[in-house]
Amino acid sequence: MVKRIFLFYLLIVAVLPAAQAIKPEDVKPVKNLILLIPDGTSLATVSAARWYQFYQHPDRPKLYIDPYLCGTVRTTCSDAPIGDSAPTTSCYMTGYPSLAGYVSTYPVSRGADDIIPMDPARAYQPLTTLLEAVRMLQGKATGLVFTCEFPHATPADCAAHSYNRGRYDWIVPQMVHNDLDVVIGGGVSLLSDDEEAYLKRNGYAIYRNDIEGMRHDTGLKMWALYSDRDMAYDLDRDPVKEPSIEEMTRKAIEKLSENEKGFVLMVEGSKVDWAAHANDPVAMITEFLAFDRACHAALEFAEKDGQTLVVVVPDHGNSGFSIGERNCPSYSKMTTEDLFGPITQMKHTAEGIAKRLNESPSAVAQQIFREETGFELSPEELKTLHHCKGYKNSPVPEAERTDKDVLPSLYSSSLNTFVAKFITSKTCFGFTTGGHTGEDVFLAAYHPAGTLPTGMNINVELNHYMAAALGLTGKLDDLTALNFAPHTQALDGYTYDIIPPATEKGNPTLVVKNKKKQLTITPFTNIVKAGKKGQEEIRLQSVIIYVDANQTFYLPKSLKDYLK
Repeated sequence: MVKRIFLFYLLIVAVLPAAQAIKPEDVKPVKNLILLIPDGTSLATVSAARWYQFYQHPDRPKLYIDPYLCGTVRTTCSDAPIGDSAPTTSCYMTGYPSLAGYVSTYPVSRGADDIIPMDPARAYQPLTTLLEAVRMLQGKATGLVFTCEFPHATPADCAAHSYNRGRYDWIVPQMVHNDLDVVIGGGVSLLSDDEEAYLKRNGYAIYRNDIEGMRHDTGLKMWALYSDRDMAYDLDRDPVKEPSIEEMTRKAIEKLSENEKGFVLMVEGSKVDWAAHANDPVAMITEFLAFDRACHAALEFAEKDGQTLVVVVPDHGNSGFSIGERNCPSYSKMTTEDLFGPITQMKHTAEGIAKRLNESPSAVAQQIFREETGFELSPEELKTLHHCKGYKNSPVPEAERTDKDVLPSLYSSSLNTFVAKFITSKTCFGFTTGGHTGEDVFLAAYHPAGTLPTGMNINVELNHYMAAALGLTGKLDDLTALNFAPHTQALDGYTYDIIPPATEKGNPTLVVKNKKKQLTITPFTNIVKAGKKGQEEIRLQSVIIYVDANQTFYLPKSLKDYLK
């Protein structure tokens, strides 16, 4: 009984902020939307980035986002206050809370643990995203910019559906077949030759590790990918090989804005989150500053354009980062020089320094630390480094390396982690965890008519705001019902068979028959084969999803039209 009363209280609390923030019906319509997400960015990271910039450039005390800060966002999942990127970005994209690991998919109800009650009958149903909706209903262009690999949780949330964020074999083909106009980011190794051929047949220019190709491309459709998986941290980035997130954002806007009907672009500063997981303060700060420059590009365009809404919001916090740490004596009396001087000496991230260490003989390790951090290792620190199992060039044979008689505060089997701990030890910054955190995150926005989402918003409410600005209020649900109906409903009255996959990792095939026609349906693309030999190809406006957990295909109801 107590738990039910508590749930009732939570529901009331969930409704109250909507009365304080702007009502969807009061939001002025816009032509374009640019949503920028600095993944895993807690407010302390923003503060540290601002101080870091000010220390180096006293004439720049504020970030580009600062004039647009307008509120906060609660980043809850459907059953927990703390979430990962998949369900929290899903909230922005679909207007529904979801579970850990779910990519734009209706969650399984957790009963009394649901923060907002969920409908058990809808579990696993794909949920239409903002990008899918504007393409289908309004003919707008859509694009993604990111620094992780393209099927990673946040970009995937915009154009794919899965209850398992790790199933790239389900997510990649969806993103390829979801008619995104511009995709720029990491993941060269994840785009197969067949998928590249499909994109080329449909008018896309494809660039793999080809920065000049991307820069000089003048077409409207493009995929430009860099690095096998994630792109380099901005501080480690080779500008000859990889563009900055600012440049990628400008290029995407340049192309998408050619569409007279408008566009929606999602830009993710992906690796602020990765740096926070690694407890690497220099990477967190410099990644956020690189992201802030991308925000500047978006805001600059929006203010000139006069028809563009810009929303800047993290998906969740990460790491419990703090400026000031209990083991640092008198940190509260330290000067700007004391607090931020050491971190600005770091030439690369922990990952970048670790890479250099593993490419150099151990005899120059001290020189590398001097050049990269401004500090030398003490004898105890050097010994701890030598016993790190991830240090390929250690003079200590791998079989003899141990965590005994080393500094426990610095020791790690991972070289990246050792370096991150060393960097942090030279500052007065602290971390409480290497995982996500549940505090509210900042919200910044620019609206040409000034109708801003002020105050505290729940993440699903932010979707309602953006949907209202795009003229989509209520329409995401309509599209979900039309395009993602369970096959038992979509094919009611027709005969069909589900053919098991040929291999353990394969997917089943759905074959629908009547006297005159046959449809062969394979999941995770928008292509349906018609005819007994599959000689005719039908291209749908939405992707087809198969969920093995409930053995259900999710299909557009319009498929029946092809059987008539």
